[in-house]
Amino acid sequence: MPPRISVFPKCYFDELCAGRMDYLQWLRDAKGLGGEGIEHYDGFLAPLGPDGAARVCEVMEETGQASSLLCFSPDFTHPDADERRRQVARQKAAIDMSVALGLRHCRTLSGQRLPGMTRAEGVQRTVEGIRASLEYAAERDVVLCMENHYKDGNWTYPEFAQAEDVFLEIVEQIDHPNFGVQYDPSNAIVGGYDPLAFLEKVRHRVVSMHASDRYLEEGATLEDLKQADGSTGYSAALKHGETGKGLNDYDTIFGILAEAGYDGWISIEDGMNGLDELARSAEFLKAKRAQYYGS
Repeated sequence: MPPRISVFPKCYFDELCAGRMDYLQWLRDAKGLGGEGIEHYDGFLAPLGPDGAARVCEVMEETGQASSLLCFSPDFTHPDADERRRQVARQKAAIDMSVALGLRHCRTLSGQRLPGMTRAEGVQRTVEGIRASLEYAAERDVVLCMENHYKDGNWTYPEFAQAEDVFLEIVEQIDHPNFGVQYDPSNAIVGGYDPLAFLEKVRHRVVSMHASDRYLEEGATLEDLKQADGSTGYSAALKHGETGKGLNDYDTIFGILAEAGYDGWISIEDGMNGLDELARSAEFLKAKRAQYYGS
């Protein structure tokens, strides 16, 4: 089965989390964007109240759309042990929300890259947090997907596991049928490593994918993404763009995915320059799917 395409309203992240924009209306409007499903974020449902998942399911059924994944951001690297236990409880609640939405996949992360925290501490806390959530995930038949991520929109600090080697060190310590990788090629670029080489390393563990694109403003180079402290992040030189027109090589990406037999969702994080851009991104990804998987 070829992968299906879903959409995620990254362009309205703050408005939807704050309840200034009606998420149910966004779901209705998204029907016309060309996707085959919707990726949800737990923060989008919070303003809808305790019956938010049920209300979302009603609209999804009304519009004939499918749900692809629940995007969730646990902060497992917190220095306080009680807070880390609370984060595990939050992850379990997100697993419950996934089930309520009719989903099998839930995004997970490491946590924030806190000042003064050592690499060993961050890796240990992340592995412990994910492992503590996996038995419950298995009971609920949900797969946790760890994304190579940059930074949750509500966090102060970037992702602890932003660097490729740190991400891989964590993933290689977790061998569980209810755990996999959520691949994001743009986040690899933001993290300062090669998204294609990275995909080759995790190709058989990828269970979900984000698709977007980035381009450098005129005159900028990849070196301009490096920050003063040697880390990398969202530099002003790096712009959001239409999928297929930026730095990502989607021909090679689709070739690797098809060869690996990937059949999960590909969710578009786009629309920062208008929803017409997101619709064109959906058409681009459908064309690549047809090219590499057949119609």
